[in-house]
Amino acid sequence: MQFPHRNDHAAWARADRESLRLYSEYAGKNLTYPWPGVPATVALQISRTGSRTGYQQLSYEKRIVLANMILAEITENKDRYTDVIINGIWSICEESWWGATAHLPTEYNGLMDVTRPRVDLYAGVTAGVLAWADYFLGDKFDAVSPRIRQRIHYEIQKRVLEPLMQHPHWWMDMRPDGRAPNNWNTWICSNWLTCALLIEDAPDRRAAMVAKILRTLDNFINPYPDDGGCDEGPGYWGAAIGALYDNFALLNLATNNAFTFVYENEKIKNMCRYIYRAQISEEYVLNFADAPPRGAPPANILYRMGRDMHDETMKRFAVRYRGNVYPGGVRAHFARDFFDLFLQGEMDNIKPALTFPRDIWLPNLQVAIARDNEGDTHGFYLGAKGGTNNENHNHNDIGNFVVYYDGLPVLIDVGAGKYTAKTFTSERYTIWNLRSD
Repeated sequence: MQFPHRNDHAAWARADRESLRLYSEYAGKNLTYPWPGVPATVALQISRTGSRTGYQQLSYEKRIVLANMILAEITENKDRYTDVIINGIWSICEESWWGATAHLPTEYNGLMDVTRPRVDLYAGVTAGVLAWADYFLGDKFDAVSPRIRQRIHYEIQKRVLEPLMQHPHWWMDMRPDGRAPNNWNTWICSNWLTCALLIEDAPDRRAAMVAKILRTLDNFINPYPDDGGCDEGPGYWGAAIGALYDNFALLNLATNNAFTFVYENEKIKNMCRYIYRAQISEEYVLNFADAPPRGAPPANILYRMGRDMHDETMKRFAVRYRGNVYPGGVRAHFARDFFDLFLQGEMDNIKPALTFPRDIWLPNLQVAIARDNEGDTHGFYLGAKGGTNNENHNHNDIGNFVVYYDGLPVLIDVGAGKYTAKTFTSERYTIWNLRSD
């Protein structure tokens, strides 16, 4: 991989100083973070009360703190955070389950069967964060004890790499009901690829992993509609298509740009363009399925897409939503942070602009969009949904529509609400706001 070593001061001098300051500020406030364990009773809440938030808040916070510590130590490079990072890594390696309790089979009741490792979104995310810690700070860990990196490699192999190579997972291919893979496919593959490139030392095994990752990504891309419409809605675009792009970026970084051909593919371009086509106004997006009604696209990754695809509209739209980093967020796509650090100066030279096409028809997704005026939000806006209800994150949306006036809501889609134990089970459509009526 080709990100600069932390001792390459000239290279890191080009990184965005404000982002680095915010990461260090967050980390500095958490120097005494206690790295709590995850009690079984908290994991059991998913079966006892239907709540997934208690477990996720505890689990996510540990990963947020660790990721910021890693970035802060890269920035300062004075060992101020090294021991705290080691404690965090060790604590996470001691956990029975790296994923979310809501993603376990219901008969588990939230408690992981450690004899049968499985990989969900957050097991992949955790492995990715640890792999980047190993990549940037491995020599610092070795100066303390070689056991630290040995533990990182062992846990990633046993919890993520070996299960993915040895067992089929539902998100890798079409489901029995004919539903195409969702964001889990690209999101997990991006962290799987990270670990294959950074952790796997054997060239033959690494090649086999990358080959399987490419086949798995093909399973996502091939059934995707040519119009690029994201059936999961704008809120999941960053995790689905954004993560697909994460895979492309890592592959190009590792192969001296051998995968740039993907950016010439019209379907891939449409998949990326969807996010600005679904923007109703500066604040609101077309929120069929589980998408929230308010949203801003992830500006940095959208800008990088536009640059790689030579799409000036996409670049200008992305810069319009540019903002400060948010250190308190889960590093679900941690590799983006390292790309983004070296992007800000380039974005300074682009004039921002919102893009509001007057009429859009996505024939495969069967979404129709029309507004009174191209390029602005004055007057009426209509978004309507046809298609099929056998879609990811679907709300029985056929016939659903929204109306806005001067960029503000008039007739709305109620939205997804807070996820519970019922949300992704056979009881999904007993939840009032996920039903067609």
